[in-house]
Amino acid sequence: MLNPIKYSIFIFLIIALAGCAQQEMEHSAQYDEPEFFELVSVLHPTMGNMAEGVVRFFNTDEGVRVVAEIHNLTPNSAHGFHVHEFGDCTAPDGISAGGHFNPHDQPHAGPGDDERHAGDMGNLIADENGTAEIDYVDPVMSFSGSDSILGRGIIVHAEEDDLESQPVGDAGARLSCGVIGVAQSQ
Repeated sequence: MLNPIKYSIFIFLIIALAGCAQQEMEHSAQYDEPEFFELVSVLHPTMGNMAEGVVRFFNTDEGVRVVAEIHNLTPNSAHGFHVHEFGDCTAPDGISAGGHFNPHDQPHAGPGDDERHAGDMGNLIADENGTAEIDYVDPVMSFSGSDSILGRGIIVHAEEDDLESQPVGDAGARLSCGVIGVAQSQ
């Protein structure tokens, strides 16, 4: 039989540990869901290129709404457009952003396909002035969890993504690179 003092200390420790566990659960629950509703990436040209623009991401009930406007592209042409693994645009050619963001090891495809990289956003179509705009909702991307795009990179490629060549759609060189960060909501 435990003496009363040891028993009291034992009970105190159990209560204290339970309280710490509860606080830890409450603390971690605060970070399960994002506290923001908009992400942004400012695209800067890679060395020798001029493509630049802004990509905004909005958290919606249907998925992530992607709104982009990119300038200085080849007029009347298609350019591969992807979320890449790393938010690192330090290499002059953008290669430091890594490959396509693909957390579930899926094949490369288009944004409407069931099996695809989480970062597959298809193509931007530049108009006669070299400007491309896009606005669609992506059901695969997320602001949290394993499909979170926060802190990842965005790349605009020189060529059209054929949406089937593995592993990246044969989209060519990287024209611009940006990092996805939390936007100041307006």
